[in-house]
Amino acid sequence: MEPDRLTAEHLSKTEAATPKSGASDTTHLALTFENNRLASELFGQFDQNLALIEQKLKIDARARGNTVTLRGEEIATNQARRALDYLYDRLLKGASVESSDVEGAIRMALAADDQLVLPTLERKGKMTLAQISTRKKTVIARTPTQDAYMRAMERSELVLGVGPAGTGKTYLAVAHAAQLLERGSVERIILSRPAVEAGERLGFLPGDMKEKVDPYLRPLYDALYDMMPGEKVERALTAGVIEIAPLAFMRGRTLANAAVILDEAQNTTQMQMKMFLTRLGENSRMIITGDPSQVDLPRGVTSGLVEALSILEGVDGVVTCRFRGVDVVRHPLVQRIVEAYDKKLYPKAEGEE
Repeated sequence: MEPDRLTAEHLSKTEAATPKSGASDTTHLALTFENNRLASELFGQFDQNLALIEQKLKIDARARGNTVTLRGEEIATNQARRALDYLYDRLLKGASVESSDVEGAIRMALAADDQLVLPTLERKGKMTLAQISTRKKTVIARTPTQDAYMRAMERSELVLGVGPAGTGKTYLAVAHAAQLLERGSVERIILSRPAVEAGERLGFLPGDMKEKVDPYLRPLYDALYDMMPGEKVERALTAGVIEIAPLAFMRGRTLANAAVILDEAQNTTQMQMKMFLTRLGENSRMIITGDPSQVDLPRGVTSGLVEALSILEGVDGVVTCRFRGVDVVRHPLVQRIVEAYDKKLYPKAEGEE
């Protein structure tokens, strides 16, 4: 057994559940955490983390010292227990717990009881979430789809991550590429994005190639600087270890020993997408991200991403991860906005889910 998990089991003690009088479906659970300081961090300032769990899972959580008593429906209280157990385990390992971590733990606990087919969850045990680590930062999955996406990137040569903005598709792709580079699994990172706003005709823009395409690649740069020290990113760009490769200029190349990312892929044409897919070389990983609902191509032009999703379905070695509104990890209002648009524009698909 893993030492940390064994320690966590001994440090977290669950008293026997006792039904509340007159309500057989209501359960009490008392969790005691041995480390008082970590218990305080776990509960949050003014018990704000417990308040968030109460709100999301519709239970009652009362903290006293290093013990918290959970009361509510049996399924919900067990979900809260798993979430708290996971978060306490994070604190034991030296990580911090923010409100976004609490929300992520709740999502994963809910997913466990929805019986999603995920290799990351033990149905009645502890939760083990996928993570991406570099020397500068560790990123942990906050939703079941993020978890599946991160694991797919680890084991598959070609991964398509599609869905609305704010779900972490691009950020996690760049984080994974930075991890591969740091491990020595690849020799370089290649970032590409169709400059559809400039009509892919970049020659008239001032500056060298990097300066021409920088505005279109800013989200990729932001993620890189988040995962790697700034001076290391600058050196890698200068040395060509991190390469900016505008989609229009990739024709005829073979990309070997590289982590290759194509962002905003919904704005590729059919021919551009086929060209890009066939650039994959030996010992390379390719990640394609995009939102099929936000195509900026001229009217009547079919999105290469939309076509690829259909053509590549079932192809061995290709994994598609589809994010939804519930996977949005930005401001909660962003999630509600995405869901409102989905209900209005795709009512049939929503109903089928």
